[in-house]
Amino acid sequence: MGVEPGINRVTIESLARMSRPSHLLLITTVYGLGAAIAVARGAPIGAIRISTGLLALLPVAASVHYANEYADHETDALTVRTPFSGGSGALPETGLHRSIAIRAAQVSLGLGLGFAVICLLHGYPITALGVLVIGAVLGWQYSVPPLKLAWRGMGELDNALAGGLLLPAYGYAVSAGTVDPVVVLATVPFFALVFANLLDTTWPDRQADVQVGKATLATQWSRRRLRSLYLVAVSLWIGSTLVLRGSVLPPLVADAGLVVFPLVLWGYLRYTRSRSPFPTVSAMVLTAIIHLLAWSWVGLR
Repeated sequence: MGVEPGINRVTIESLARMSRPSHLLLITTVYGLGAAIAVARGAPIGAIRISTGLLALLPVAASVHYANEYADHETDALTVRTPFSGGSGALPETGLHRSIAIRAAQVSLGLGLGFAVICLLHGYPITALGVLVIGAVLGWQYSVPPLKLAWRGMGELDNALAGGLLLPAYGYAVSAGTVDPVVVLATVPFFALVFANLLDTTWPDRQADVQVGKATLATQWSRRRLRSLYLVAVSLWIGSTLVLRGSVLPPLVADAGLVVFPLVLWGYLRYTRSRSPFPTVSAMVLTAIIHLLAWSWVGLR
């Protein structure tokens, strides 16, 4: 069951691990991508506003990670972790009670949303707050009641929508004060790779998920069907990039994003045949970085 935590070094280190710092860094990158798209489309470069939006976002994002650690404590104890799956491993490794995770989730959520509400008085857009709240709902409902979407075969889509479309839309809203459909279209290629990444990262945990009754796509679908779905995601990535090139996506952004094709192909060839989702994760992360840099260059020219 775990030991009820006190405030000590082990607890503090566990909380830091469960916040998933590497994920928060990627979230910062994708948030920056949305802001870069806004600047490229004419929004002012507001360093204070962008920093404020990030300070509201990071505690909310951490709360989602804590909630997921709380919900997945049984799965994480059973699975063999990879660098990209199986949670942080902090709870099963330390023996701390999982209540520490849900308490941290509640505190982090309150801090993030509370800060955002206070910042409404100082120029933080109410549209951005709305997007942040929707993102928090999608993030929490990935793993906790009442919806527990990851336990109903909907977690992959939920997570991809939150991280692939809503997160950059939040960055855009913070900078531009509104959400333009263009930012949603511009991030469809990234969304497709986020979805493929989720297919790949849930694969190593499928056996542990089955034991605890967690119904991810990897636990319900055959290998052949999963690989077909991965191919659909890849097709959406390539197809949307080509269709949107020159209209929504500047040629530099579209062309630079296709650089990760070898990694995507490698990921497809390995998917369901290897426990490591490294190629797909790398393709997704590099796409976020490349798109951020390309959109920033377009905006600063």
